Amino acid sequence: MTSIIYIGMDVHTTSYSVCAYSMESQSVFAETSFTATAENVEAYLNSVSGGFEKPEEVKFVCGYEAGCLGYSLYRELTARGIDCRIMAPSTMASTPLDNRKKNDRLDAQRIAKCLAYGTYKSVYVTDEQDDAVKEYIRMRDDANAELKRVKQQITAFCTRHGQVYDGSKRKWTKQHREWLKKMTFNHLMLRETLDEYLLRLEQIEEKLAYYDRRIEEMAQDERYSEQVKKLGCFKGVATHTALSFAAEVGDFKRFPTAAHFASYLGLTPGEHSSGNSRNTLGITKAGNTHLRSLLVESAQCYNRGAVGQKSAAMKTRQKGNSEAIIQYADRASIRLRRKYIRLSTHSHSNIAKVAIARELACFIWGMMTDHIS
Repeated sequence: MTSIIYIGMDVHTTSYSVCAYSMESQSVFAETSFTATAENVEAYLNSVSGGFEKPEEVKFVCGYEAGCLGYSLYRELTARGIDCRIMAPSTMASTPLDNRKKNDRLDAQRIAKCLAYGTYKSVYVTDEQDDAVKEYIRMRDDANAELKRVKQQITAFCTRHGQVYDGSKRKWTKQHREWLKKMTFNHLMLRETLDEYLLRLEQIEEKLAYYDRRIEEMAQDERYSEQVKKLGCFKGVATHTALSFAAEVGDFKRFPTAAHFASYLGLTPGEHSSGNSRNTLGITKAGNTHLRSLLVESAQCYNRGAVGQKSAAMKTRQKGNSEAIIQYADRASIRLRRKYIRLSTHSHSNIAKVAIARELACFIWGMMTDHIS
């Protein structure tokens, strides 16, 4: 008879704390820690199996919480034939005591027990190409965040020295940049400082332009082109967002319903109710942060334009798709624009945007799982 031993691993960049859990004896044993390598994990499993009368009948299931190691340890262990799971921390069962007493040994025990009793959900592991595309896009988004910081720094620098741009005009237009270049100060070093800021701004913008070209090239890959073309039919979903969803979600059909997909993105509202009182909370945010941010950003475009209006860029993106897909995306755009108008009259704009993002996620799921009728 095969004995299944569950191995809980509390992993860090330099060390792993591990323990074994047996459902038969309902006990934790073989607790230890060692240097963070896959070879040491394999040696530990061999050591544990050696304590059984029939080591060949022992099967191991290893697990660790999603975190700083990403998929690297999972891939190393599975390459060695070891069954490994990456566990979503927000789905793992816990007790009030877990929050009051915490250390690596207890964390490893909790992980092992969650593995044994199935009180967790596994993280979907993308393949190496999807992972590479995801990392590139996130690197591009980091550069964009850096661009925003530099713009804020330039604005703050000008304000500190009494240089305030006309508030009725938009910033970062050609006219605004000319104003920055012609600005004069009493001290030459201040002008030099601003020039350095502007040089840094131009360098980041050049990098972003290159990154965007590369992302357009990636989107043309046979692996992603069909999905990107479909997703581009939605208002607010251009190549960058479409490729992010194609690479990070992978198989959309692994979500049985649109509500499950919205939950994966952390866009479903929480609830803290008791008895006859019902208390709803904000969105859970217990999902893919990057995709959720992209979707909320996409939702912002639904506060502009007339209902049913399509830009030239939107018409270009929709070319080449079937009529059924285009009609489905157009229905979504009309519904979401009307919903935004309705919600914005009595709710904060941020609440309206998140509500639109949640419904847009449901439409995306419908598109990618062929529920468009």
